[in-house]
Amino acid sequence: MVFDVGECLVDETREYGTWADWLGVPRHTFAAVFGAVIARGQDYRETFQVLRPGFDLSVEREARAAAGQPEYFGEEDLYPDVRPALAALRAAGLWLGIAGNQTVRAGHLLRELFTKDVDMIGTSDDWGASKPDPAFFERVAAVVPFPVEEILYVGDRLDNDIRPAVAAGYATALIRRGPWGTIQAQDPAADELPTMRIGSLGELPERIAAFNAAAR
Repeated sequence: MVFDVGECLVDETREYGTWADWLGVPRHTFAAVFGAVIARGQDYRETFQVLRPGFDLSVEREARAAAGQPEYFGEEDLYPDVRPALAALRAAGLWLGIAGNQTVRAGHLLRELFTKDVDMIGTSDDWGASKPDPAFFERVAAVVPFPVEEILYVGDRLDNDIRPAVAAGYATALIRRGPWGTIQAQDPAADELPTMRIGSLGELPERIAAFNAAAR
């Protein structure tokens, strides 16, 4: 099993709020524009362009760090079901990994949080490939010691997670939470594409056990 990061393991509410603060716009305005961008099927980074044309996310990340306000997530930002689900899946003997579109800094944070809980942590910055690029899923497959068809990728987005993972031959679990998971849940593909749909990571141990039993 391999997990996406944002809105799968990490609740990004606080982090997007800090971006609104950095931009000097009300948090509800940032959230409204963010949702509109997602609903139109655009890259989430277009949110910044709407609010500040010409915004360079990489440059601003460095500026935030220099100002002592770097992007950050910690234990308090994990969804409540994360720790129990990982523990149950580990107890069931499953190999676990984390792989998402994250910066080098985020990769360090993930390793501080999860090194003892999972077998692999990889980020797009580590690999030089970002979802939904097929190269990202090729890199995941290269480090997972099992055939592609035995990998279940868990994510909240149809566009970045489920579609490219299915195209790469993975089984998939679509979790409904966060802005993408909620907005894209209305897409018919949300029923058609993923191997399973879940509302909580806590559903995974039982769902995977049933899936594996049926496959035998």
